[in-house]
Amino acid sequence: MLSMTENILLVWALLLYVAVIAGKVAYRFGAPALLLFLGVGMVFGLHFIKFESFEFTQFIGMIALCIILFSGGMDTKFSEIRPILGPGIVLATLGVVITAVVTGLFIYFFSSWIGLAMSLPVSLLLASTMASTDSASVFSILRTKKQGLKENLRPLLELESGSNDPMAYMLTILLVSVATSAVGEVNLGQSALKFVVQMVVGALMGYGIGRLAVFSINRIDIKNNVSLYPVLLLASVFFSFSFTTLLWGNGYLAVYITGLVVGNYKIAHRGNLTTFMDGFTWLAQIVMFITIGLLVNSDELMHPEVLILGGAVALFLMFVARPLAVFIGLLPFRRFSRRARLFVSWVGLRGAVPIIFATYPIVAGVENGRLIFNVVFMVTLISLLLQGTTVSGVANLLGLAYEEKESRFKMGIPDSIKSNFTEIEVTSSTLEGGSTLRDIVLPDNTLVVMIFRRGEYFVPRGNTSLEVGDKLLVVSDRDETELREVYDALGIKDVLRLQ
Repeated sequence: MLSMTENILLVWALLLYVAVIAGKVAYRFGAPALLLFLGVGMVFGLHFIKFESFEFTQFIGMIALCIILFSGGMDTKFSEIRPILGPGIVLATLGVVITAVVTGLFIYFFSSWIGLAMSLPVSLLLASTMASTDSASVFSILRTKKQGLKENLRPLLELESGSNDPMAYMLTILLVSVATSAVGEVNLGQSALKFVVQMVVGALMGYGIGRLAVFSINRIDIKNNVSLYPVLLLASVFFSFSFTTLLWGNGYLAVYITGLVVGNYKIAHRGNLTTFMDGFTWLAQIVMFITIGLLVNSDELMHPEVLILGGAVALFLMFVARPLAVFIGLLPFRRFSRRARLFVSWVGLRGAVPIIFATYPIVAGVENGRLIFNVVFMVTLISLLLQGTTVSGVANLLGLAYEEKESRFKMGIPDSIKSNFTEIEVTSSTLEGGSTLRDIVLPDNTLVVMIFRRGEYFVPRGNTSLEVGDKLLVVSDRDETELREVYDALGIKDVLRLQ
């Protein structure tokens, strides 16, 4: 007979296995994998598992969000987000506030019209839980699609989704306090000061702990067991969140900035650390979405008030509140075209974060707390179904998409190596001076170390004949500018930097 612990392990093993298969199916049919993870949890929760712990879901969500936000920051290059830092910050702060206020007012009047009569604080609370775009959904969809976006839209969307959760979290906590307090007990001035302190402390602690993590990984010599470096990095993630929270800072903002710092400074064993964090992030996302799916009561989702209010709020968010927030937020930034603003408006995906935030009213005993949770879940489902499945199509329709080049040479290059690693594609212009490798004039200290041709890899020699379309892996100690000039002279346009 299996013990209770063994039963739990067996169930979770099956859940993870089914979720991975579902993710594969989702990729093949162009659906968001996270939507199917959620579906797996709902199916098991409906037929096999009884799970009703909102507190445990909050804990799982907190752990998963730390991992997701850190990984998103670590994968974001500061050189990419520097040009869009201003609009990204505006969307992550002012955009969230506009979305919450406009949607809250809509909920207040619409709920009265359909006979629910939700109070203004509760209406604003419901809107605040859904005011941020979900980093897990945005990161997953944009990176799985392997689709390039013009006008720096991809780093803008990733920066916004990775940094707007703290604002929504602060609004949610503030409005939970308002909704559970007597009239006049909440001091808005103190609340505003607390918000500023949390954001400033979160930003400073995130940067400081990020630098400490980089220093620790580079200086602590555990080369006899390199598997411990990911453990050290993981400890830095949770230390950043918990210690910042202890100092009255915003832990989610700190975690994201810690990831940005680690991702943009030179660290030892970057390849191993990146692989570990990618896998662990997917595990965190799967566990979080399955847990949320298990928590949902399918019968409650079918209640008329949930269907009507959830559907109305979802459509209002997609077609009114989100576009209004984007167009107002990006008003000072003239470089974005109207098409780009429309696309940013459409990629306002809701996901696990709003659902996690929606557990706070229930735990705090807020009036209509269960209704808030179910409406948020319904809005998330609609968002993932309508917006999540059409991100790629809308980008193509607006003429903002292009085919993103993917390297044929998957390499984990240590930051300690100073050489430039590039992948180039041979063209007919390249072969005008001769068809062998020795006929191509490259600078000193520059070598072609591998060739990819028709699905096969091989190490070349000087007399190796080249063909149009060959992919060459080039290693050079020359600077990037000099290499670019050489490639231009050879008629090589497709250049991928691998480091």
